[in-house]
Amino acid sequence: MKVRIRRLPAARDLPLPSPASPGSAGFDLRAAVEGEVVLRPGERLLVPTGIVLEIPPGWEGQVRPRSGLALRHGLGIVNAPGTIDSDYRGEVGVILINLGETPFSLKRGDRIAQL
Repeated sequence: MKVRIRRLPAARDLPLPSPASPGSAGFDLRAAVEGEVVLRPGERLLVPTGIVLEIPPGWEGQVRPRSGLALRHGLGIVNAPGTIDSDYRGEVGVILINLGETPFSLKRGDRIAQL
């Protein structure tokens, strides 16, 4: 199976999704936000990734949380795992929620989820 990844103009300076190490099960998704965004405790935010996936029919993509963000900052994905249907051709977004007790600062290029 091959998945085509298209980078949107707003993410031209960000790396394409890739595994963090040779043994990684997922590909890191990065925040395509402008500047810095603060996510307060209890707040949800749809974070753009700047990519579009072309998934073959009969397959799906799944967006999963990063365990380090959950443990250290209480950050999760509201609809985990998020499903990307094979016929969806819009920008992949990640709905983050801050379940922690302190505000979380999100910067452009931060790794926010796994594909």
